[in-house]
Amino acid sequence: MEAMQAIFFWGAMISLGLIAVFLVAFTLSLRRSSNNKHPGRGTLLQQLLLVLMVVTFVLLSGFITARWIETGHGPFSSMYEFAVAFAWGIIGLGLLYWLRYRVMLVSAASSLIALALMGFASSLSSQASELVPALQQSFLLSTHVAAAALAYGSFAIGFVAAVLFLVQRRKTISWLPTPETLDRISYHTVIIGFPLLTLVLILGAIWAEISWGSYWSWDPKETAALVTWFFYAGYLHTRMLKGWQGSRSAVLLVIAFFTVI
Repeated sequence: MEAMQAIFFWGAMISLGLIAVFLVAFTLSLRRSSNNKHPGRGTLLQQLLLVLMVVTFVLLSGFITARWIETGHGPFSSMYEFAVAFAWGIIGLGLLYWLRYRVMLVSAASSLIALALMGFASSLSSQASELVPALQQSFLLSTHVAAAALAYGSFAIGFVAAVLFLVQRRKTISWLPTPETLDRISYHTVIIGFPLLTLVLILGAIWAEISWGSYWSWDPKETAALVTWFFYAGYLHTRMLKGWQGSRSAVLLVIAFFTVI
């Protein structure tokens, strides 16, 4: 099973590396097509990027499944495992947003964050270990961390869309998606991610009460999660009640994602 995990892991790393290479070519093709040069090349590269993202998602899903079979619980009990799960969330949500908006530049650029996470995971020990007693709430642990992986994956895509929005708003680059599209993608990533992050906090509190007899103890991880929740709650508040849109909302999303990291 360890050999299979290694195949899935390094296969995903290679696939993500190829996405990075083809993303550069795709970006250059968008610039050329805006000048009416090689208009068909971007379509082929977009198809290649889509195939590579699907392959990466399958490989990461295979890793998670193999790890689950080996350990008997969701592979979410170490930083190594969560880094892979985070990358899985980014790719999965990237495919979902591509199906919804057909903006490959955002989805593929988000994959670079997944590549960085996989690179970070490769520097950590991959040794599976027994769960400490406090973590032996298998359903709560798996649901809690799976929700976090999906929430953070959605926020990563929102971060990329927000950065591209700020670039587009400042320079008006013809081959980038329109500011309206990027703003809408950013907003919808929070609409999906924020309820999941709320679920993360609720399940974490229940898990803490079962394991340690206290719903909240203000340890660093709990505090950081709450600060992150407040940032995204603040984004929704300013957007829905104060009418913030555009650059102010994009800057807030960029800052909020750094709290995730």
